[in-house]
Amino acid sequence: MATITVRPATPRDIDSILGFIRELAEYERAPQEVVATPESLREHLFGPRPACEAIIGEVDGIPRGFALYFHNFSTWKGRPGLYLEDLYVQPACRGAGLGKALFRRVAAVAAERGCPRMEWAVLDWNTPAIDFYRALGAVAMDEWTVYRLTGDALARAGG
Repeated sequence: MATITVRPATPRDIDSILGFIRELAEYERAPQEVVATPESLREHLFGPRPACEAIIGEVDGIPRGFALYFHNFSTWKGRPGLYLEDLYVQPACRGAGLGKALFRRVAAVAAERGCPRMEWAVLDWNTPAIDFYRALGAVAMDEWTVYRLTGDALARAGG
């Protein structure tokens, strides 16, 4: 039986994290959109003002997945929540409990920090992920639509 461990990411994990990000982008059919670099990840995970946190999931001591999260803020609750940006497990290790271990650790962080909620987005075609989250008690927020500004549209909106 495989040994699953979850631990905080360290600067030594940057290459693994970037590799997981690229694998996730490939799975989500958008590999060309990854522009993250080891330097940008190092700055935002471990620099003087970290913007996010990450945990590493290992199977028998080998990194096989990760979760990356950060605080958002609920004006209605008047407290910070936790946003799960990415949760990824390599295909060969899916079904072994690593994804559940990563998810539970992030949920535990949210609970320990007094967050009233934890949120994330899932592509509507990713039924394995949707089923996974529903099995853990998650509820889809179908009445909300996510909007995004990037590139020139972002520059125009800010100018």
